[in-house]
Amino acid sequence: MKLGIVGLPNVGKSTLFNALTGGGAESANYPFCTIEPNVGMVPVPDKRLDKLAEMYHPEKYTPAVIEFVDIAGLVRGASQGEGLGNKFLSHIREVDAVLHIVRCFEDGNIVHVEGSVDPVRDVETINMELILSDMELVEKRLPALQKLLRNGDKAVATQVSAFEKVLAVLSDGKSARSADLTEEEQASFSDMPLLTLKPVIYVANVSEDEAAGQVEDNPHYQALKALAEQEHTQVIPICAQIEAEIAQLDGEDKAAFLEDMGIEESGMPKSSRST
Repeated sequence: MKLGIVGLPNVGKSTLFNALTGGGAESANYPFCTIEPNVGMVPVPDKRLDKLAEMYHPEKYTPAVIEFVDIAGLVRGASQGEGLGNKFLSHIREVDAVLHIVRCFEDGNIVHVEGSVDPVRDVETINMELILSDMELVEKRLPALQKLLRNGDKAVATQVSAFEKVLAVLSDGKSARSADLTEEEQASFSDMPLLTLKPVIYVANVSEDEAAGQVEDNPHYQALKALAEQEHTQVIPICAQIEAEIAQLDGEDKAAFLEDMGIEESGMPKSSRST
């Protein structure tokens, strides 16, 4: 599986990428620190597979692997070429699913491209750019399919139905995932990787204290959680900076660090398992 890490500039994408992969991607306090995507391969933790290996002692066993892609930050107007615009969108089209990083902590020392922390607004900013980009693709393809159907080509009837349903929800400002498509209609988009058809998991980047157990008191996290519930997806709260520090440790040092921070488990295994 190929998983794209997306979000506004400077919300912790590269920090999280480094925590997940140990990839050493550049992370800095200014927008567009990442331009070309960083890529890293990570085995998926699976205690069941480990237990089987203990029981049967195979010569080798291979866990599932996720390819993480740290994609440049998106800004308002990206679908029209703002920021890194079309380059950003093309990278998202290449992944199987999306890990959407959303800033949910206050810190005046860290720049926010919108000037304030508002997770719902930030998610809507990115979603709208993806929706507009998808609309452009569907609007280009649909008229040709409708013409074929009018001329008697019944083979395209399912495609026309699928494209019309998707265009209707996109025009209403909703993702293509919200369209009521049959399996056959979903197959109509196999050669058109719509951005808003891809599965999404939200990651709430919270403060150190909140990662240690106070996250339920964070109004930004609660707002993002409510949005995720509306979209029938999930949100994982982590502190990207802590996770990056944990990733540099091993064995006893990692356990001691987690205990000192009051954290039961790193958020990284949870992020990998959730995909």
